[in-house]
Amino acid sequence: MLRKKSILIMGGTGLIGQMLVRACLEHGAKILCGARQPDPELFADLPSDQLRRLTYQAVDVTDPQAVDNLFASVKDEDGILDAVVNCSFPRGSDFGTKFEDVLYSNFCENVTKHLGSAFLVCQSAAKYFSEVGSGNIINISSIYGVMNPRFEIYEDTPMTKEVEYSVCKSAIIHLTGYLAKYLKGRDIRVNCVSPGGVLNGEPDQFVDRYNAHCMNKGMLGGDDVAGTVLFLLSDHARYVNGQNIVVDDGFSL
Repeated sequence: MLRKKSILIMGGTGLIGQMLVRACLEHGAKILCGARQPDPELFADLPSDQLRRLTYQAVDVTDPQAVDNLFASVKDEDGILDAVVNCSFPRGSDFGTKFEDVLYSNFCENVTKHLGSAFLVCQSAAKYFSEVGSGNIINISSIYGVMNPRFEIYEDTPMTKEVEYSVCKSAIIHLTGYLAKYLKGRDIRVNCVSPGGVLNGEPDQFVDRYNAHCMNKGMLGGDDVAGTVLFLLSDHARYVNGQNIVVDDGFSL
């Protein structure tokens, strides 16, 4: 599906990002994996032909100059990106605090890191694609950017659904639509994917409660999200623009 396409995946070493890197390589793409601390060992098991199409770039997505430098380096090396997928998830050290205990300063820090970095990546990608004449931007939001959290599934667990998370993820969906309209006429598509919960060592009690709201599988793996992103990256989605696609096994029904 993605032969001859060159794709930058921001947050390519994360929970979802790793699976996106693997899926895109499997479908023939050339991948630039952007991460704060790239870790080639995560992909050491890949076939040699795929590894030859995988490069890495250390980048702090919360640093405007670092993000600009990354896109500038692509141009300096005469590289042409076809698409940018942003699945990075920067957050502060106090992220995960219950609503009553969130300090104003920490709220601002977390919103700035996550939503601010999404803005930076979109802004730099839009500039780059405007200069080269076409492009494709895909943001990753969340089911909790679409609906309010089901707080009852967190009861009697050490977990909470952070207010900053819901605020940022809902804003990313609107940022996507805003940018799609703003870039009208430039042959740049901007879309968003909102996954349901992705398994990451959550307590069994939480997982059981979560799965009870789903239709078939329940909580997802990163590979369950990859197919939708592959579609949006491909020419099959040439006229899909400004959309938010929910992948949640019916959790939001």
